[in-house]
Amino acid sequence: MITRSMHNIFKSKQLNLVTKHPLPETVELFNVTQALSNPQWRTTMSSELTALMRHDTWELVPCSAFIKPVGCKWVSRVKRHPDGSIDRFKARFVAKGYNQRPGLDYTNTFSPVVKPATIRFILTIVVMHGWNL
Repeated sequence: MITRSMHNIFKSKQLNLVTKHPLPETVELFNVTQALSNPQWRTTMSSELTALMRHDTWELVPCSAFIKPVGCKWVSRVKRHPDGSIDRFKARFVAKGYNQRPGLDYTNTFSPVVKPATIRFILTIVVMHGWNL
């Protein structure tokens, strides 16, 4: 089989960029220093820390000489509407989980998240069997 590339015949690739909406200005973060200089990010980060404190998410304990403390970092995103306009700024303060060791840095894991599809499924089974809750 003889192909075009065997005869050094190449078709140039065209790249067409067409958007219905203009591209938004960049407000993404690269580090915490940039975030603290922006009042919108500072407010978002402050509300995240307030929520963590209010829910007693962590407990500070004295660090021994043999245990290295688990680090934390900020993860930030700009949530946008379908038209590209900014919906909200989202910042999360998370532990660097790759440094944690079970039984030493944490004992339990718990995630109180339930998908709406799961609840609908359970309620459908209850209705089908005529059970009273």
